[in-house]
Amino acid sequence: MNDPLSPQSNDSQKRLLAALALSFAATAVYTFFFAPTPPPPGAEGGADAGVVVAGPADAGPAQAALPPDADGGTPAVAAGDAPPPPARQVDLQRPEVHYAFSSGGAGLTSAVLQGSKMREQQELSVQQGFEKLIGKDIPPAPQMNLAQPVPGQPLPLAVSIQGASPLPADTRFTVTEGAEGAAEGLTFTGRQGPWEVVKTLKWPREGFELTYTLQVRNTSGQPQSGDLQVHYGRAIDPNFEHAPSFFGGVGNQSRSACWVGEELQKMVPGDDAPDAEDTRGPVHYFGIDQQYFLSALYPLEGPRQGSCTLTATPTARTVTASFPLTVAAGETVTLRFGGYLGPKDPDLLGVVPGAPLRQAASLGDTAFHPRLEDTIDFGIWAVICKILLAVMKFFHGLTGNWGVAIILLTVVVKMVLLPLTYRSMVSMEEVKKLQPRMEEIRKKHADNREQQNLEIMKLYQEAKVNPLGGCLPLLIQMPVWIALFTALRNSFDIYGEPFIGPIWRDLTYKDPTYLLPLALGVSMVITQKMQPQMMDATQAKIMTWFLPVIFTLTLLQYPAGLSLYIFTNNILSIAQQYGLRKWLDRNKPQTGGGTPAVAAAGGRRK
Repeated sequence: MNDPLSPQSNDSQKRLLAALALSFAATAVYTFFFAPTPPPPGAEGGADAGVVVAGPADAGPAQAALPPDADGGTPAVAAGDAPPPPARQVDLQRPEVHYAFSSGGAGLTSAVLQGSKMREQQELSVQQGFEKLIGKDIPPAPQMNLAQPVPGQPLPLAVSIQGASPLPADTRFTVTEGAEGAAEGLTFTGRQGPWEVVKTLKWPREGFELTYTLQVRNTSGQPQSGDLQVHYGRAIDPNFEHAPSFFGGVGNQSRSACWVGEELQKMVPGDDAPDAEDTRGPVHYFGIDQQYFLSALYPLEGPRQGSCTLTATPTARTVTASFPLTVAAGETVTLRFGGYLGPKDPDLLGVVPGAPLRQAASLGDTAFHPRLEDTIDFGIWAVICKILLAVMKFFHGLTGNWGVAIILLTVVVKMVLLPLTYRSMVSMEEVKKLQPRMEEIRKKHADNREQQNLEIMKLYQEAKVNPLGGCLPLLIQMPVWIALFTALRNSFDIYGEPFIGPIWRDLTYKDPTYLLPLALGVSMVITQKMQPQMMDATQAKIMTWFLPVIFTLTLLQYPAGLSLYIFTNNILSIAQQYGLRKWLDRNKPQTGGGTPAVAAAGGRRK
């Protein structure tokens, strides 16, 4: 089975890995060789579920088009069809989500998540970052709206039928509320041509889930067939999304997604549309997947044979799931979907459909589990990411601050690597003692680089010194850095969480003041200067400044939590190097020749 977890975050992982690998490679080389949307229906909060029903208004899409009279006058109603009902809007305010529906298309006009974390990821300018630092009030990002209609496209949750007797996606529906109002459920009924479509939406008492039942009845005396299409689209404000780039940030683009067959098909602006063959098969789920939020529909009884059509532009993402439909005369076909519109919290996604939804849909334990938790993509670093997150969650439970949790995680990793760091420093000190002999070899074979390398490697062997010993802690830290970066870019727990008040307001996003990555660069310069220099003065000077500059430029646009981790690691490394060097000086052999092997190698060369 192909891995369904491959969003653009994998590209970000590769870019970070490339930057780290480039820095390490440079070290090794020098060591050896030298759209307008309707306003949200409500503000943030946890109001009790309520409903506001608007009367006749232009609240929905335009009325389904009807052919004009012969004289070009008012459109006539097709034979056998009743006049379309007036457009209405229904607002449903639940504690978790404020929904707004239009009877024109019987779809969503908004689905605004409630709560301080349920917001768009806001990018602040440098000026705004410093204003926030000194306490100036900066308006927060808007609440996350998972159902902003795309102009000219069907509303989210709208349906249409393609075939000989089509049903437009903007067909006008009548609205009926449940016995206790819209909080219990909504029923939309639409009729056109041979079709009668009844759409029923219900919600459990709490949570981000819903049930979406479609009943399609053939009212004619002839069998009817076609493709039943379920639409979901979302208008995108480019101010809150950007594509990833190497030095421009990791990106947070939402994507059109459909898991069909054994693979997740996805699309962001600039991607080619998936091949038609790859989008046909059993449909597991479909919707819009963003970094920390998800809106998805899935067949409740299990994957249903069909196909998906994905589109992605800078201002819109859409997905249309099509299912073959054949209905005999007078027959009714029923399709039942589950829906999830909320944060990508693994504890919530792992149980979809949850017990309240199964109970509301009378499904018991037979409901299909669509594996929405797989949209949280840790890629090849999943094992390390989950370990790091578990450690950070433990410390967050003790301190209540994710920034402090990251600092304590750094301390734990540093302690685990302490034995290896000690051996690394011993190795570097031993190589440092061989520097005079290495300089002699370079002068002796100044015109023969190959001979230089052979002689130096022979010297290492005789002294039993591993020149790579000093690089081992860095090699081991790289997977930790990349896994932490991946965890920050996928963990809703840390999303929107600050470190200290207004400072570093979101650990999963870049530091708008750039103070933290700049401090990281300074600490890395100090760390480099404290390390034993195993190269000539020119090479050492280049590496002392080159490596910190590369890291600083790379991390300027990367999550502040990652910069906090590496900065803390550098501070601990400075203290560690100082302490270990003092310890080595007190315990070095009294011969003054370093370890016996180094002293012997030097003696044989005299």
